[in-house]
Amino acid sequence: MGEDWVRPVVHFQIEALDVARQSEFYRRMFDWDGGEDGLRPFAPGIGGPAAGVGGHIRAAAEPGISLWVQVRDIQASAELAGKLGGRVKRPPVLSGGVTMAFIEDPEGNGIGLIQQ
Repeated sequence: MGEDWVRPVVHFQIEALDVARQSEFYRRMFDWDGGEDGLRPFAPGIGGPAAGVGGHIRAAAEPGISLWVQVRDIQASAELAGKLGGRVKRPPVLSGGVTMAFIEDPEGNGIGLIQQ
């Protein structure tokens, strides 16, 4: 298997009990402007990796998938999550030369923040 077998992540999906509330959280949190129907698509952002989204598999106590979003000011973003009905699960910390935090949206979905 060579490089031609590598398959990138091309889309993500956030499943919601309350689509309107979740859409408003993500719109205000990350400036994601979705459509008016139930699917609410979000376009790719500026400043992301040119080659596409990368990822890894790591050992954990529970299975799951994490969404990581690049932000300009991680402290302000973590504070905004709380104001919008989410919560800070892990506050900002410098790790391996990268500042990261972990928040939850109003329905408890985890979101990693990486400072740009």
